[in-house]
Amino acid sequence: MTIEQRKQDHIRICLEEDVQGEGLTAGFGGYRFLHQALPELDLDAVDCRLTLWGRPLGAPLLISSMTGGTERAADINRNLATAAETLGLAIGVGSQRAALLHPELAATYQVRTWAPTALVFANIGAVQLNYGWDVAECRRAIAMIGADALILHLNPLQEAVQPGGDTRFGGLAARIAAVCQALAADGVPVIAKEVGWGMAPETARRLWDAGVAAIDVAGAGGTSWSQVEAHRAPTPALRRVAEAFRGWGIPTAESLRLVRAAGIPAGRHLFASGGLRSGIDLAKALALGATLGGLARPFLEAAAVSDEATIAAGRQLIAELRISMFCIGAADLAALRSTPYLYETG
Repeated sequence: MTIEQRKQDHIRICLEEDVQGEGLTAGFGGYRFLHQALPELDLDAVDCRLTLWGRPLGAPLLISSMTGGTERAADINRNLATAAETLGLAIGVGSQRAALLHPELAATYQVRTWAPTALVFANIGAVQLNYGWDVAECRRAIAMIGADALILHLNPLQEAVQPGGDTRFGGLAARIAAVCQALAADGVPVIAKEVGWGMAPETARRLWDAGVAAIDVAGAGGTSWSQVEAHRAPTPALRRVAEAFRGWGIPTAESLRLVRAAGIPAGRHLFASGGLRSGIDLAKALALGATLGGLARPFLEAAAVSDEATIAAGRQLIAELRISMFCIGAADLAALRSTPYLYETG
């Protein structure tokens, strides 16, 4: 199977099949805001803007890395990028390995054409650093789309259940550190991102020590990529192995709490993705310590329709975030992150 065919499968499966993790949620339902009937604040005064790595954002919202490498992916990325530019959101592209190996596919990742001022994240699999890639490929991925930062995604479980997956993760931290050092000299931040099973505090400390500028915990509770691979499995035996991990991972809210408690070095950032489905979830993630909250599937579903639908989805999320902030009296993101009004229900 070609890389392009695999990318097509991923889009179809994520849109059409049940790929939700089993027996767990992202964990945001375990938190509630203490409603303030007298917020002493006008809704119009709520400000959810921020600046990250020199780019102004209209909201702390990331259109998470999804796709590239196919004609359909090009259409989806155009719609996602249009929404990012219109609303002032950050956007990440899917793994660029396909285009690095097959340059003719690079156009399918071109979001900068449609999002000239957006905060854009390039993306490659960190494990490729153990398969002969180095900072040269990282720089090519960044240059390919004019990115502001680079995501190194970590997906050991997905690789383990994927036929022919790249599973040599030994010694990878040192290679990540070398990339971080080289790209820091270029002024390009590196983001370490899971793909849906969360970050443990020990992993976060190892990544902070390696020099990453941000960690996206990308926890469990949203799309399960082991379940995606189960739908692609060529044999019943491999499908059963993949399905055994349907309930695996650290829920996003729990991963956020654990990583934040372990300490975030000054000047570094924590992102939250994995199972966020509303602006209220986004508000909770920010109150738990995230700088940005990322969503993938809700944007993918909208982008499969049109750019207008994608913009509408983003506007709804921002409205829900601003109303959440209003109803706890948080005038800006600093107030939201320090709010005393988020509590655990358990």
